[in-house]
This record gives sequence, C-alpha cells and structure tokens, in this order.
Amino acid sequence: MSAKQERLILVANDDGIFSKGIRALVEVAERFGRVIVVAPDRQQSAVGHSITISEPLRTQKFEMKEGVTAISVNGTPADCVKLATDQLLKEKPDLVLSGINHGSNAGINIIYSGTVSAATEGTILGYPSIAVSCMDFAEDADLSGAQEAAARAVQFVFDNGLPKGITLNVNAPAGPFKRMRWARQGDSRYTDEYVARVDPVNRPYYWMFGRLEVLDEADDVDINVLKSGYASITPIQYDLTAYKVFEAMSGMDV
Repeated sequence: MSAKQERLILVANDDGIFSKGIRALVEVAERFGRVIVVAPDRQQSAVGHSITISEPLRTQKFEMKEGVTAISVNGTPADCVKLATDQLLKEKPDLVLSGINHGSNAGINIIYSGTVSAATEGTILGYPSIAVSCMDFAEDADLSGAQEAAARAVQFVFDNGLPKGITLNVNAPAGPFKRMRWARQGDSRYTDEYVARVDPVNRPYYWMFGRLEVLDEADDVDINVLKSGYASITPIQYDLTAYKVFEAMSGMDV
C-alpha cells in the first residue's frame, strides 16, 4: 500500500457540511489520502473554540461523493473534531484539515473563527492540523487559489511535519493562485461593532456590523500579505502564555 493510500485525512469546517468550501477542500485532500468529513450540520461561523456540554450530540452519515463518507454533527467545529477522533473514526487521522472557510481568518479573526478552532482542536489532540480560508464571502467564490494554497500547505506538513502545539493557518484571496508567503498574525481589532435599531413593536435590538482596524502596517503580517494578492500561511499556537512578560514578572512579588 502506498503512503497516499495509508493516509487518512479528517476534513471539518464551520460553514456547515453542505458548504461549497468543504467540498473544495475534499478535492484537495483526495490528492493526498483517504478522506472522511465530519462537520457541523449548519452554519457555525464565529463560534470560536466552544464545545457542547449541556445537550447530546447527534450524527447523520451520508456519502458526500463516491468514496468519501460524510458525517454531520449538531455541534460546533471543535465538537466535530473531538467526536470524530474519539468515537466516529475507526482509525486515527494523519492530518486534520478545516475549511475552506468563506471569509478571511487573518488578524484578530483567528480567535473568533470556528474554522481555525477545528484545526486547533486537532493540534490539541496531537494531530497535524491546517485551517484554510478564502477572503471572499460569496457562495460562488472562486476557491481555486485557496485550494492550491491548501495543497501546498498539506505537502509541506507531510514533508516536514509540525512542531508540537503548532497549527498552520492559511488564507488566500479569491481567484487564481499567485504566491504564498509566511506571515505573522496581524494586530487588528473591530471598531463600531454594533448598530442600534428598533423593531416593529418598538423594542430595541442590536446588529453586529464592525469595521476591521489594522494596527500593524508591516509587510509581513497576514492581512497585508493578502492585500498584496498573495496567500498567507501563519504558524499559530494555543498556548496563550506571554513568555517575555512571564519572565519579566516571575521574580516580582504579587
């Protein structure tokens, strides 16, 4: 059996199991091994790394395409990866792929992203993991560049491996692939986040409508790499310790 035939790749996402993006990522994954899809049964964007603890998780299995089994879960992206590796898969995956998300997950979006969180959960559980996103939110977005970026990231991981605790976060503009650059997470935040409105019976409500403010204009941050028309690839980690500050403060009395 070849290395490709031996590999098992778990594909997840946060846009839901019926999204165009997950099917595009399955096409990439099939180049490298056998594929199984475990993903939310509905849209789960911006749920971050939440997991379900107060209600049961239910699944439904179907054939996404010839040779590719898909299992929908009534939970979050992180739920899908946890449940897949603990209960649903007969063998452990060689790689966890999450995406292709419709919308960028660069800058501060990383911490809100269900797509990135699915991949991060894979890393936490000990599997090499990659999150992939396309900047275009449109359902009919051209994902060809994101597919090529994903394929290059997958090949890199199979050739080089990943350090413990590291996830690769890949973003790409819509349209044909140009080039991919290593990038830092851009320092950014959302401003003017909510619009106040009143419903027909005069009750106030609020609709999120933020504007992304980029606080780092360096050429090597993910947001600006994407603005240049290139795909970005960023190694991220779930260890949130501020080590330089820890070293400076660890000898101080509190």
